[in-house]
Amino acid sequence: MDNFTFYAPTYFVFGKDTENETGKYVKRFGGTKVLIHYGGGSVVRSGLLDRVKKSLDEENIGYVELGGVKPNPRSGLVYKGIELCRKEKVDFILAVGGGSTIDSAKAIAAGVPYDGDFWDYYQGGIVNEAVPLGTVVTISAAGSEGSPDSVITKEEGMYKRATTGEALRPKFTIMNPALTQTLPAFQTACGITDIIAHLYERYLTNTKEVECTDRMIEALLLTMIHEGPRVIENPNHYDARANIMWAGMMAHNNSCGVGRTQDWTSHNIEHELSALYDCAHGAGLAVVMPAVFTYNLSHDVMRLAQVAVRVWGCQMDFYNPERTAREGIEALRSFLTSIGMPKNFEELGAKEEDIEKLAYTCCYGDVETGETGGYVRLNQKDVENIYRLMV
Repeated sequence: MDNFTFYAPTYFVFGKDTENETGKYVKRFGGTKVLIHYGGGSVVRSGLLDRVKKSLDEENIGYVELGGVKPNPRSGLVYKGIELCRKEKVDFILAVGGGSTIDSAKAIAAGVPYDGDFWDYYQGGIVNEAVPLGTVVTISAAGSEGSPDSVITKEEGMYKRATTGEALRPKFTIMNPALTQTLPAFQTACGITDIIAHLYERYLTNTKEVECTDRMIEALLLTMIHEGPRVIENPNHYDARANIMWAGMMAHNNSCGVGRTQDWTSHNIEHELSALYDCAHGAGLAVVMPAVFTYNLSHDVMRLAQVAVRVWGCQMDFYNPERTAREGIEALRSFLTSIGMPKNFEELGAKEEDIEKLAYTCCYGDVETGETGGYVRLNQKDVENIYRLMV
């Protein structure tokens, strides 16, 4: 295990009706003028936005609103949010929604005190100063409610890139699993897939002797395998929703990733798909992950065989561990398709003729330097080959 530091100060408020306490926690963490940031109409139609505003009114906290966040959140709305916060002297940002809304709120939070273009952070910068923010989560997926990370799509060039920084960890997060019960099955399945991807990105490591975090990751993967089908079959299963919601946060607050190198190949390759085709991130990951794991199989067969045995229940073939590893990859693919995820380019809406463009942008677009991946370093030709495995 490698040396590490870990600090995750987010205050989590979990359970039914906890959104009604939002104002109390904004006040606790020093907010006096709030930007309420949200997406489309669902938080309005469900009455969630009104409940949040009522809780702020009860604490005599002023607020302004900025809706319109889209999946794969865009830079244009971030610039608008930064301008609004400066104009209104906002001192706290409240994201009401899923990962896209939270990521957009984080970008605004980073941009308000920064003299330059907030996009500088998404070209390799670390955020050390930001307006404090809190979240009210409406989907279990990205884990942004407990992480220091944010992903934004720059509309000029359609580059989808990430940044990080401890200043971006939310001060508090409201987690009511009941708020996720109205999600369509497809969105629920996309969230489950994203959570699984966050776990695999950490599991695929070149660091030796990381049994503790291996076992933590395996436990969370087993939770998703158990609870995923239950919520697809019964969207109102509160306890299954609760387990998925907490697993989603644990998967991405990096408690499972400390002391070990990480991969992020699948995310980097998928970001090009969702940037170009505007497909759901989880759906893209469902197609990308099996292809990446298959392509990188020879790098460390025993690690993929280990997860196949411990998580997917495959029988270990000591004479041919590659067979076991491949069975584990197929078990993952079968699970994802069983909950409604696509399995190839056609089902995702991607086009084979775009492969060279996708691979080039992944490796050279924006400030990329020609390679991607942390588990195995991949060049443009490697990435092209991986995309071709998805066709």
